[in-house]
Amino acid sequence: MKMIYILFVFALVSFTSHASVNDFCVADLKGPDSPSGYQCKPPNTVTVDDFVYTGFVAGNTTNTFNAALTSAFVTDFPGVNGLGVSAARLDIAKGGSIPMHTHPGATELLIMVEGQITAGFMTPTALYQKTLKPGDIMVFPQGQLHFQVNSGMGKATAFLAFSSANPGAQLLDLLLFGNSLPSELVAQTTFLDVPQVKKLKPRFGGRG
Repeated sequence: MKMIYILFVFALVSFTSHASVNDFCVADLKGPDSPSGYQCKPPNTVTVDDFVYTGFVAGNTTNTFNAALTSAFVTDFPGVNGLGVSAARLDIAKGGSIPMHTHPGATELLIMVEGQITAGFMTPTALYQKTLKPGDIMVFPQGQLHFQVNSGMGKATAFLAFSSANPGAQLLDLLLFGNSLPSELVAQTTFLDVPQVKKLKPRFGGRG
């Protein structure tokens, strides 16, 4: 377990290799976000608490996916602003999953801590899939469609490191069924039956 924590810290440090070692820009979350990040807080208002995240604990997995992500992104952790790094904790209950999704702004590193997760990503020409156990690490290149499924007999936990303070996420299920497009149109573009689409839309907050 100690080695897993060391690897997690090493991953975060590695992602910051392109950041200046003599400068920082703690996010002023009251201002607007931009492609380059948030504006900096005035230096005289910065405190040590801006560089410490408290609450990296298991989240509530009672939901559609039976999974929880505890994020330490810039909106949770202002000190990572502009440093090209963030983290998250992933907890997946038995039978749960993180469905197909992408991170448009970051590469993801998954470090297994507990249980068993079958994970993978795909390109137009290949599928890369592996069942991971504690001590295993898997990388998901930026923008690649990927997934994580609890394939064990109990809960599963992993730490995640990202190469961006705000990696973003686009979940395929939410994009397909959490919208207001007519069900008939969604069915046409996905080759699903209209009744199937109408059943899924309410589950993901969609209408139409």
